[in-house]
Amino acid sequence: MIKIGLTGFGDHEELYGKIKPAERLPTYSAHFPIVEIDSSFYAVQPVRNYAKWASQTPEDFRFIVKAYQGMTGHLRGKKNYYDTPEEMYQAFHTSIEPLQATGKLALVLFQYPPWFDCSRDNVDLLRETKERMLGVPSAVEFRNRSWYEDGMRERTLQFLEKEGWIHTVADEPQAGTGSIPVVPVATHPDMTYVRLHGRNAGGWNQSSDPNWRKLRYLYSYSTEELTEWRDRLLELEKSCRELYVVFNNNSGGDATDNAKELMSMLDIEGGLAPLQLDLF
Repeated sequence: MIKIGLTGFGDHEELYGKIKPAERLPTYSAHFPIVEIDSSFYAVQPVRNYAKWASQTPEDFRFIVKAYQGMTGHLRGKKNYYDTPEEMYQAFHTSIEPLQATGKLALVLFQYPPWFDCSRDNVDLLRETKERMLGVPSAVEFRNRSWYEDGMRERTLQFLEKEGWIHTVADEPQAGTGSIPVVPVATHPDMTYVRLHGRNAGGWNQSSDPNWRKLRYLYSYSTEELTEWRDRLLELEKSCRELYVVFNNNSGGDATDNAKELMSMLDIEGGLAPLQLDLF
């Protein structure tokens, strides 16, 4: 089954206009059945946030939670609010309990930074991380090309399959070492994750620009490009039970239209029946 959504639910004015924050997730869930939570990358979220989000969404709605940056090596000297890895992972597990209790957690995404290359130390770290996740479905997204080149592609995929990692298939500009090719392969029988970042090659590596995040994801997929992805997804769907697809090209408000066009191509109906809530 293919499920399509967006990254984040709070910044899509093209979807629901300027409505109050409390109304955004319930409105979003009437259009899409999944969402990727990005705020969890910057800080482990309070339990109350996930409990609230779970209560605001229909029974069949699912959340993809991005792993905290301290768990993926992004801090690089910045303050980690946890003294030990054990404390950090325990806090994260406690945080997501409401989603697990309601059956609304699809997976946790470990997106590694561009400097996380294919090395023995990092392979060992992936093993350790998978153990620390205690069986919670976990996906890995690489941002360093070395995992897929120089004869490493098949070895990487075999390793992910052996260790029980869900493979994240990424669509992004081909802009040097800090980007990866499209590798539409499932490594887990239950799930595969697909993230569509756009193809803005000029903005992908502009990390020195104060608006680099907007530049990186400023892109609109053409109908031709979406047709290519439709065909890939239909083939990939044969290899796993659930196929989660999110659009991350949010900077110019293009993600919603692209997602809905792809859903139409796949004959996927809109989101779930909205939950009736007392929001005030």
